[in-house]
Amino acid sequence: MQIVIAPDKFKGSLSASGVAAALRRGVLAAHPDWTVRCAPVADGGDGTVAAAIAAGYDAVHVDTVGPTGVASTATYAMRADRAVVELANAVGLVLLPDGRLDPLGASTFGLGVVIRHALDRGAAEVVIGLGGSASTDGGAGMLTALGAKVLDESDSVVGRGGAALLDAVRLDLGALHPAVAHTQFVLACDVDSPLVGPNGATAVFGRQKGATDEDLRILEAAMTRWAEIATAATGLDPRDEAGAGAAGGTGFGAMAVLGAKQRSGIDIVLELIDFDAQLAGADLVVTGEGSLDEQSLQGKAPVGVASRAKATGVRVVAVAGRSVLTPEQLHAAGIEAVHTLAELEPDLQRSMANAEALLEQLGRNLVL
Repeated sequence: MQIVIAPDKFKGSLSASGVAAALRRGVLAAHPDWTVRCAPVADGGDGTVAAAIAAGYDAVHVDTVGPTGVASTATYAMRADRAVVELANAVGLVLLPDGRLDPLGASTFGLGVVIRHALDRGAAEVVIGLGGSASTDGGAGMLTALGAKVLDESDSVVGRGGAALLDAVRLDLGALHPAVAHTQFVLACDVDSPLVGPNGATAVFGRQKGATDEDLRILEAAMTRWAEIATAATGLDPRDEAGAGAAGGTGFGAMAVLGAKQRSGIDIVLELIDFDAQLAGADLVVTGEGSLDEQSLQGKAPVGVASRAKATGVRVVAVAGRSVLTPEQLHAAGIEAVHTLAELEPDLQRSMANAEALLEQLGRNLVL
């Protein structure tokens, strides 16, 4: 019997690799003669780099700065001339000092430092995982780290952070990293928000980054100004494109200046880890994430895994901390059954604290 275990992370409990390893131990404890392969996945957000590294990409460590300028180290993945970088582990919410939100001043500069490092190493394709953003700066910080200059009326460089863009009047791309012109940039993201407006970066995601009503007004005006000067500099205006509002407008900056194209996060990750090859000879795929709910049906990792497996005729079951999906919804997504930690431990806090042991138990109980 051959099984492929391809879960996303259980947020707050275990990484995707941790989930896969626990399930594998459980399965092999009960069925030592089975072949069990681990293929941890992600949906383009947090965990994307880890999934690539688990699939054999080299881990590259870079000294950079977090969203508020504090020195930090980020990791990206690289194989041949393809680099996989992740906003979350460079300038994400988790890197805010003491968790203090800074909606007006947080920046994507540190992400640009990581991308620049990959370009200097010869990357011809850069996959950027968007998600977990702490900032709303339209990707301006990222671009300045790549050599762009955002200038005010006196031709001085404006400060970092979204609010500073209110003073911007011109984007100078004369010193942009020369490799940008011949590098393919791909955004791994399933957010379809535009840059501005009622469904834009500020309106939809601003409050979770700590923005007050006044902050939201400032940031919306700043993003509008940023769109105007970026468009004037490049001749491209992707502000209304799906994904332009992703990660505090980082999608817009990448589209307008780097020529980036957006693709489904899980589709990119499955390609990165060569998932189709891992399905060869498999009898069953086990996927899952912390919570299976309506949001899971909107391009999240487990459904993407199930869709790919189903297309090749491989059966799929899921594991989750909890699931609120109906049998009909699961079946439509290509998932035969779901097994939850809640069945073994109804108390949420205890379930999260003991997720590893509970997942091993689920693995032991797995019956075909």
